[in-house]
Amino acid sequence: MAVTVAIETPLQDDVRRLVAQLNEHLLPLSPLEFQFKMTVEQMADAATTVFVARDAAGAAIGCGALKLADDGTAEVKRMFTDPAVRGQRVGSALLAAIVAQARDKGVSRLMLETGTGPGFDGAHRLYTRSGFTPRGAFYDYPDSEWSAFFEMPLNMEQPA
Repeated sequence: MAVTVAIETPLQDDVRRLVAQLNEHLLPLSPLEFQFKMTVEQMADAATTVFVARDAAGAAIGCGALKLADDGTAEVKRMFTDPAVRGQRVGSALLAAIVAQARDKGVSRLMLETGTGPGFDGAHRLYTRSGFTPRGAFYDYPDSEWSAFFEMPLNMEQPA
């Protein structure tokens, strides 16, 4: 599948649709108090860069975001791939773009929080395959059985 990933505003109907699908997907997987969502309006904040994956016809089929922190670290947020295209490496393309942007921004450590349980197995595979390793809770996330935390130290020197 031909996929393009670009930085876009989240304040578009098709991106809103993806975020709504993500929120609906998460509802049965963990208690609401352990679902750390961002609205599309929050995603439009200056500290957050939103990436949108589109198919050859231009349809939005996935999204993800990079949220910068004041301490030189950053977080991957709102990763979602339309279920119709799962398994076609859309998530990998999004995550690669997010990691590249984090490096370009001088981020020293990229982190993420995701859920636990069978509904998150695909996400865990994507993150570990992409070089993330498990870690403890960070920022103000509670350490709970409902969350899994991952990180990727970013070496500022790129291989030749």
